Amino acid sequence: MLADLPILTLITFSPLLGLIVLLFLPKQNSRWIKIVAIAATALPLLLSFWLYAGYDGAQGGKAFEETATWISASLNKEAVVDVSSYTMQFQYHLGVDGLSMPLLLLTTIVGFMAALASVHVKKRWKAFYCWFLILEIGMIGVFLARDVFLFFVFFEMTLVPMFFLIGIWGFMNRERAANKFLIYNGIGSAIMLVAFVLLVATAGFRAEQLPEKQETRLAYSGSYEVIGANLASPDAYVNLSPDQTQGMENPVYMSERMHWVIFLLLLIAFGIKLPVFPFHTWMLKVHAEAPPSVVMIHSGVLLKMGAYGLLRFGVFLFPAQTQDWATVLAILGVVNILYGAVLALVQKEFKLVLAYSSISHMGIVLLGIASLNEIGLHGAVVQLVSHGLISALLFLLVGSIHERAGSTELKDLGGLARSMPFLSGVLLTAGMASLGLPGLSGFVGEFLSLLGAFDTQRVLAGLAVLGVILTAVYVLRSVLGITFGALPERLATVRDVRLVEAVPMIALVAFIVLIGIYPAVLTEPMKHGFDSLLQQLSDKAGR
Repeated sequence: MLADLPILTLITFSPLLGLIVLLFLPKQNSRWIKIVAIAATALPLLLSFWLYAGYDGAQGGKAFEETATWISASLNKEAVVDVSSYTMQFQYHLGVDGLSMPLLLLTTIVGFMAALASVHVKKRWKAFYCWFLILEIGMIGVFLARDVFLFFVFFEMTLVPMFFLIGIWGFMNRERAANKFLIYNGIGSAIMLVAFVLLVATAGFRAEQLPEKQETRLAYSGSYEVIGANLASPDAYVNLSPDQTQGMENPVYMSERMHWVIFLLLLIAFGIKLPVFPFHTWMLKVHAEAPPSVVMIHSGVLLKMGAYGLLRFGVFLFPAQTQDWATVLAILGVVNILYGAVLALVQKEFKLVLAYSSISHMGIVLLGIASLNEIGLHGAVVQLVSHGLISALLFLLVGSIHERAGSTELKDLGGLARSMPFLSGVLLTAGMASLGLPGLSGFVGEFLSLLGAFDTQRVLAGLAVLGVILTAVYVLRSVLGITFGALPERLATVRDVRLVEAVPMIALVAFIVLIGIYPAVLTEPMKHGFDSLLQQLSDKAGR
């Protein structure tokens, strides 16, 4: 039954139903606005769990696919090869595989929890939730798109909502943070677009035999599969035998230099989004100034789009270049780890502690990717999901603390275990997960990433362990300082969390514990997700 439904389209665009209903609700009716918006984020969550239950990792990306012609146009220009006609085709092509399945689940989980956490929003609820639902459509589409320009459209769809969510509902310096977010991510998007145009122009071709007209048509497209096949065998036309291509002169061929140009462009574009040092300063502003529920989305999902793009388009399409630059990627990862950990250690504002912590944890993802072995790559994806859940939980707690204390400066907080025992207990759990306590998800991602790195980058992996130690120091310093010690008099009578806050906290803790004690819930769908990449790396090493 599941295979007969356009399940991927339903997951992607189901928030649109809530958006349409919101447009017809009076802006003063805050209760129904919140109910409709939360229900609209619950629908893709339920559908993604249904998809997960029916997903068969052994089928890879062919388990669920949906394809339709999106844009098709004939090109009237002189042929580069001896063909009768040209067409330009872009597909509405959605698919899910071992890499995108875990991140799809992360997106729908965090999206639903952030919608619940948005009860702290005090103004313009209708506009807030409308932008929120548009943002969720873009995020889901990024992880399911299998056409480079469809991916780009969904990727860009996340920028405008985030700009307004930061700039209107953020804190004091919200407009500066929103502008910085848009500038940095706009530059990254422009670089990514150049890389995608070069990919389509040099590797996005497919020669098609038209027997009814006795002619050959050369179709350019943004198909991820076509581009990947041409890059793997650039001297042959996809879907044509040598006999069929015999009459074609001057076949399209991507030079080694062009491989490197596109790979480096993709590395920079997605490195800004990840973010990789020194392209990280915009992210600090967003973490500090955006409303906590929006930071849940930003830290929990949007940063992961950078790592996903790097894996999907950088590592998978250019394994040879990635292998040659594996040491550089590992060095960048270690720099992120140590830089983020050291600066988190000296911060006096809890939101900035978490911001620098995110930089450090994204360094572990880079290190896992640089290992280029199955253990490290699995560890990188687990770390992405784990950090997404943990950071979403921490910023959910930040929102609750700020609403009651009016500040997240460490000097203004302390002793909250007396007045808010439930919140403090969840905060301690989130802190233990962030520092990698065994039995929680943070340990699994860090352990697998470091284990994979020790196999190929032993010295750099050893340096990265110092970052893990520093993580324990800054997490314990901040979390214990907030929960224990002297309780400020003004916080002695504050109420503990409400039910609408407690539900997402409990749910996120449950997912963190589940992955910590049963990591196969994530690694099983990934089992065959990296087979083609590892085979290409093995073939290169054998030559």
